[in-house]
Amino acid sequence: MTLQLENVSRVVGGVTHIRDVSLKLERGSLNVLLGATLSGKTSLMRLMAGLDAPTSGRVLVDGKDVTGFTVKKRSVAMVYQQFINYPALTVYENIASPLRVAGLPKAEIESRVAEAARLLKLTPYLQRRPLEMSGGQQQRCAIARALVKRADLVLLDEPLANLDYKLREELREELPRIFASTGAVFVYATTEPMEALLLGGSTATLLEGRLTQFGLTAEVYRRPSDLATAGVFSDPPLNTLTATKSAGVVQLETGASIPVTGAFAEVPDGRYTIGVRAHHLQVEAGGEHDGHAQSAAAAPGARFRLRAGVTVAEITGSETYLHMEMGQTPLIALLPGIRSLEPGAAVDVLVDPNEILLFDSTGARAGRALDAAA
Repeated sequence: MTLQLENVSRVVGGVTHIRDVSLKLERGSLNVLLGATLSGKTSLMRLMAGLDAPTSGRVLVDGKDVTGFTVKKRSVAMVYQQFINYPALTVYENIASPLRVAGLPKAEIESRVAEAARLLKLTPYLQRRPLEMSGGQQQRCAIARALVKRADLVLLDEPLANLDYKLREELREELPRIFASTGAVFVYATTEPMEALLLGGSTATLLEGRLTQFGLTAEVYRRPSDLATAGVFSDPPLNTLTATKSAGVVQLETGASIPVTGAFAEVPDGRYTIGVRAHHLQVEAGGEHDGHAQSAAAAPGARFRLRAGVTVAEITGSETYLHMEMGQTPLIALLPGIRSLEPGAAVDVLVDPNEILLFDSTGARAGRALDAAA
């Protein structure tokens, strides 16, 4: 099937939950809805499923208008963040439950349950009850119950959010393989940019109920169409600096000047916003921090240096989130290993001009996109 939303909006009690969204999802595709909490992911899924009706716009399935159809009249399966299983039933009975409700023959039920259990590696646990299994196995059971219906549309609303790190990583690796084995339209909601990148497929970025961009996941990440999309697809938050290009010089609002290289070499004079993801910043211990941004001379294409002061270093064990200030502008760098830097310490922040995203005064992308390696 093909699922299409045409200028769909949803307003509840005067509050706009979904704002004029148009989206087309093809058969056999994996689609990620990426956005912060309250960005509209669940609201959009409910409109896709027929659990809610849009205030305006249309929902089409294979070109047919199904806007007024309830979920019972659509071929839909859904898995929620809070996975739901019947505790008194075995795993086999849980997976088989929607098929029994549909009145399928016993042989068909057994065949479908066996297939879903194989895909989700649940075959050894079919006679256990959910509470006798790990959290990851219970979530697999919930996903298997959704898959066994062979619905045309499968919606997964942050299905891994409540699992521990190891289980999340395990299921993230398995889900694309599982998705590829069916012909359904899959829609997967997440707040985590890294999860979207790991899953692949296509990604729709959402901000305050508005669709900002939709396309192949890697393309949306490397080539965000605007500042809003770049912000949604950055974790830690995107570093932003305001700059003005004039007469062959780029001057930052903080007082620093930087070389006219990279993306800046391709745009006309004007005011811009620089976006740099945290993992693209390098940090070196610097001299005394005087509270003002400075820049050192740099050869064309070389990294340029900005002076900043440390505010806090968050050490996770394998990585360090280094929070800094350049004048009054906050910066954050994601650095490998342990970096023990005291608050107030001066550092040099190294930025590769080829790794910056550039946006014009309207927020639209300016210049070229990041390289494929970004």
